[in-house]
Amino acid sequence: MADEDAGGPRVGAGIRRRRRSLDLTLADVAARSGLSSPFLSQIENDRARPSMRSLQRVADALGTTAVQLLASAEPPRTVDLVRAKEASALDPSDEARVRPLVRGHHQLHALEFTGDHDGTREFRHRNDELMYVADGAAEVEAEGRSYRLVRGDTLYLTGGVAHRWRATAPGTRVLLVAVADHIEATGDPRA
Repeated sequence: MADEDAGGPRVGAGIRRRRRSLDLTLADVAARSGLSSPFLSQIENDRARPSMRSLQRVADALGTTAVQLLASAEPPRTVDLVRAKEASALDPSDEARVRPLVRGHHQLHALEFTGDHDGTREFRHRNDELMYVADGAAEVEAEGRSYRLVRGDTLYLTGGVAHRWRATAPGTRVLLVAVADHIEATGDPRA
């Protein structure tokens, strides 16, 4: 299997496909996301790589998630080795780095977040998610409670639970593993 080029995988084609499937123009997405049309064009043509924050804004404008856009950056593989040194599809100058640990559109998503994270952004995923703190510390708010996690701690969130999280120590590295949104859950365990 060929290694990725030094720039890492590209998200532009997946963003363009999604935008076109919704019959939106670059100007439409710019208006919805607050990003400029020229910058969005650069992203779609892989001349610029967005930060995680910009990718989330694009995803919101397209009615999807940043995880789905990252997954669409590459074809799925039946066996895939992701080396520690492999680059992210996002802007390498961004202090908050995100690296897909599962590439392509699969039943499972896994991401590694390193550095700061936007703790004001609320997430609500369709399916279950597991958060593991590999290094540093993080704080998670879910169902009106605050959870302080340190290295080695895990937090499990059932699908549908609104939550937000932020790194609380320098060098924090968090692994998020989730069942993909396109997978139908077999029932509500809370019922």
